[in-house]
Amino acid sequence: MDILLSNGSLLVMIAAAVGFFMAWGIGANDVANAMGTSVGSKALTIKQAIIIAMIFEFAGAYLAGGEVTSTIRKGIIDAAYFTDTPHLLVFGMISALLAAATWLLIASALGWPVSTTHSIVGAIIGFAAIGVSMDAVVWGKVGGIVGSWIVTPLISGVIAFIIFNSAQKLIFDTDKPLQQAKRWVPFYMFLAGFVLSLVTIKKGLKHIGLHIDAVDGYLYAIAVAGLVALVGKFFISRLNFDEKADKNTHYANVEKVFAILMIITACCMAFAHGSNDVANAIGPLAAVVSIIDNDGQIAAKSAIAWWILPLGGFGIVAGLALFGHKVIATIGQGITHLTPSRGFAAELAAACTVVIASGTGLPISTTQTLVGAVLGVGMARGIAAINLTVVRNIVVSWVITLPVGAGLSIMFFWIMTQVFS
Repeated sequence: MDILLSNGSLLVMIAAAVGFFMAWGIGANDVANAMGTSVGSKALTIKQAIIIAMIFEFAGAYLAGGEVTSTIRKGIIDAAYFTDTPHLLVFGMISALLAAATWLLIASALGWPVSTTHSIVGAIIGFAAIGVSMDAVVWGKVGGIVGSWIVTPLISGVIAFIIFNSAQKLIFDTDKPLQQAKRWVPFYMFLAGFVLSLVTIKKGLKHIGLHIDAVDGYLYAIAVAGLVALVGKFFISRLNFDEKADKNTHYANVEKVFAILMIITACCMAFAHGSNDVANAIGPLAAVVSIIDNDGQIAAKSAIAWWILPLGGFGIVAGLALFGHKVIATIGQGITHLTPSRGFAAELAAACTVVIASGTGLPISTTQTLVGAVLGVGMARGIAAINLTVVRNIVVSWVITLPVGAGLSIMFFWIMTQVFS
């Protein structure tokens, strides 16, 4: 306790610095995933994608990132073990942030899309299990996270496979793809509007005090989706393409319609991602500030100081702008060749999986969701369409994320205890 009283201000400053570093890592790695399909399919240039992501990720993080956050993310450690030694929880949270951020920096430099959620979870497990007690970790939660490595990409892959094949059969494989696009694209716009509204309602609005129950949430989502479909149908009906042009020109024109759809889905996914995943950086930081401000008392939930959300938002934006291009290239071009229609199928499938996970409480990684969706689109075109070397590297990076995060966290935790003791 004396350690917190005498070093409180210094520990908060260190926590703020590593919290910004962690948010920077989220921007460099996770946000790049949300924009990768848009860039890879040529719907957006890298510059446009970064500008859109900067606006919507920051808006999501700042406006809907949460007034209150769980002191310990995902409930993976038991706070009772730290009641008499709150300084160990403070050291642990700072070590976990630094460990996860370091791993994200390494992975981003190599162009590997890894899970920021699993990075911070692995780091928290590391310091708690080795630094405090093996019993301090709720191992059942860890099992659920490991299981999600298989379940999450599988669900999004299957949904992407279905969406892509439906677009092929209903639009691209017909004699008049443009006419069919005008007929069926509003339906895809309805589906996109419905899913993305649900993502925003479930992931974003609850953070700003708007608690909408399930039935109302679905009704609002249907209303928004209907509006999106009607507006989309109006604008698509006004598109005038040369009906006498060859089929390749028709395909190119259909892809232009899907490119517009992709920009809308990218904006919504960026907002939802900013509102949800900024907690990986600000959650442990808020916990540190709360413990120090309350003289060592550990609360289950902690109010977020006014400066923490903008710190997380700016960190995400800085990471994306300075370092995001490598992971964008891996997602958008490395796994399989993407066109706007394929990219749209992948992004919509990822959004559907986020909604399913929110409803069922499935632990989820946005990274693994999107990679699974891109793989599903690739599989729809046959195994030869997928770069298996890139996929192998991605899977290996997923598997080593938990142990690497844990190992780095143990090392930083030991250093902190030595320095401050």
